[in-house]
Amino acid sequence: MRHSIRATRIGVIMGSVLTGSLSTANAQADDHSVARQWNEITLESIRNDFARPVVHARNLFHISAAKWDAWSCFEPGSQPWLFDENDLSARDLEAARRTAISYAAFRILRHRFAASPGFEELSPQYDALMIKLGFDPDFTDTLGDDPAAIGNRIGQAYIRFGEQDNANERNDYANQWYRTVNLPIFPEEPGNVMQQPNRWQPIGFEEFIDQSGNVIEGGVPPFLGPEWGSVTPFSLRPDQRTTNQRDGRDWKLYLDPGPPPLIGTDRELECLEGFEQVLVWSSHLDAADDVQIDISPNTIGNANLPSDPADFEAFYDFFEGGDASQGYDFNPVTGRPYPVQEVARGDYARVLAEFWADGPDSETPPGHWFTILNDVMDHPAFDRRIGGTGPVLGKLEYDVKAYLAMGGCMHDAAIAAWGVKGWYDYVRPISVVRWMAENGQRTDPALPNYHPQGLRLISGLIELVTTETIAPGERHEHLAGFGDSNVGKVAAFCWRGPDFINDPEIDTAGCGWTLAEKWWPYQRPTFVTPNFAGYVSGHSTFSRAAAELMTRMTGSEYFPGGLGEYVANRGQFLVFEDGPSTNVRLQWVSYQDASDQCSLSRIWGGIHPPADDLPGRLMGLVIGPQAWDLARSLYNPDVVCAEDINRDGVVNAADLGALIVDWGCTGPDCVADVNQDGTVNSADLGLVIGAWNQDC
Repeated sequence: MRHSIRATRIGVIMGSVLTGSLSTANAQADDHSVARQWNEITLESIRNDFARPVVHARNLFHISAAKWDAWSCFEPGSQPWLFDENDLSARDLEAARRTAISYAAFRILRHRFAASPGFEELSPQYDALMIKLGFDPDFTDTLGDDPAAIGNRIGQAYIRFGEQDNANERNDYANQWYRTVNLPIFPEEPGNVMQQPNRWQPIGFEEFIDQSGNVIEGGVPPFLGPEWGSVTPFSLRPDQRTTNQRDGRDWKLYLDPGPPPLIGTDRELECLEGFEQVLVWSSHLDAADDVQIDISPNTIGNANLPSDPADFEAFYDFFEGGDASQGYDFNPVTGRPYPVQEVARGDYARVLAEFWADGPDSETPPGHWFTILNDVMDHPAFDRRIGGTGPVLGKLEYDVKAYLAMGGCMHDAAIAAWGVKGWYDYVRPISVVRWMAENGQRTDPALPNYHPQGLRLISGLIELVTTETIAPGERHEHLAGFGDSNVGKVAAFCWRGPDFINDPEIDTAGCGWTLAEKWWPYQRPTFVTPNFAGYVSGHSTFSRAAAELMTRMTGSEYFPGGLGEYVANRGQFLVFEDGPSTNVRLQWVSYQDASDQCSLSRIWGGIHPPADDLPGRLMGLVIGPQAWDLARSLYNPDVVCAEDINRDGVVNAADLGALIVDWGCTGPDCVADVNQDGTVNSADLGLVIGAWNQDC
């Protein structure tokens, strides 16, 4: 059974991510390469399947890699990722590639989505696309050098590979050894008694509906993908992997960021304050909040990412929301100023939380970045040059190469983030905020209901319910309870939750004083929080990795024209409740700006504390460039890393020394001009550091 409210509403208002691309999208649709057409139907398949980010990152990668392998069969000098039948000849190379790509994608899609709840709708679409492209969907031969047979062999190879890459696909990706340590929380009931407050807690539902609209029976959804760190990656290396032991089992994780702040350790205060920040930001989720903010690139974007954990706290504005954005004085591409865009903070925060939840059409975060990539490639100002340099490529060649890189990047981000999630098994805000509220307040031992692991009292935001505050006309009057039973409990001024929404088409919950033991994240009551651990944020890891990859793939950190934009229309966009109260334009100058906005959205959405965020971004900062380097090496195995200045096969101190010697050089003959912009400067230094110890 599928729950269709989200799909119906979003489908009506779905626009283009990029300014200027919507008007050309329909005209270009018939001119898309076969690689793009199969990518679009893959995204549609994800929207009609269960919302499983790790599974779909893997699907996107395997299908993209299969398309690349089909291309490389007919491209002397290139290197496939899995299926190695190089240097095949064909009278019409373009036709052979189109055929092999189509059969490979078709076979994998039919296999991977055969058990999807939307397969009855999807299967005819797969056949229809094959027929539209001039191919016979019933052709299954795998023998010989006919491009269709080659495509079938490639599809078959990836299907076999998927049975032994440690994803446990044969058993529908079921967990093999992970066990929860906490009993479920039932959000309809107040409070939360947790046995182990540092560990993930499942959520119990009367009816659970995932982010793709699927009703899932069983009441308590299991942890999705805790053992994903064991899945075969794209560019992640053995030297980046650590293996830990728990309950007699090996837990593999890449790019281990170390543990999150934990209760009962010397980082307990950091832990408590992080979850309190989520509660405070929940007070922003109301368009009636009188705070107006400029959400244009004048004030949002261009944030310097801290790498030292000591600087993490200062990166966020605890009370007002947002980060240490510097904004832009002018458009770095056009030189013109950006128009001011003042909106209610409550509209901005709610739109942000819903837009970045999993993509406007529920294609999960990795699919969302494929959608952004497609919109970038559709922009009239976009040039299909690898790394922004060299000749302009045809659509098919560029698309195949771009999808390989993005697919590998998203797959690695899933493996790295979920490996960390499975090992650290970190708790979500819904569990801790209610647990802290049940403990009491931690501000003053002389006040009622003191507990050192309770909530900090903040006037106007987090307060004790007292006999004075429940008096007639006072702010907590409605919280008194039977016989004033709630006196002494902790109240929070926050989003009031789904009990105040009868019809999300017309109702808004707004913000108000609520017992903190009943706090809800800004989500639907049939979903509440993703069914996997919080640390590290998958959104932060996916998004930063994708942003770094797109910067290198396109040769520019900026969206075409210096502005990416999505318009959330008044009264139409929001799904959890009615809104926004005015049109809201989400705007990004750089891919990193979009990534940063995505990360903040998870705090406003109530599903991540800050501790989950920046470590995930820093992991993405490694994954994106690394995935790009491997993809680029497959395009042309003889290419060397630009960061390997002395061409000794590795980026190390010798290259740093060569860069320092060449510092300040200008012109076409600068040896250390890594990004080939005509000057040896800090941009080149950043690339060398980003590729440190990379084999070339």
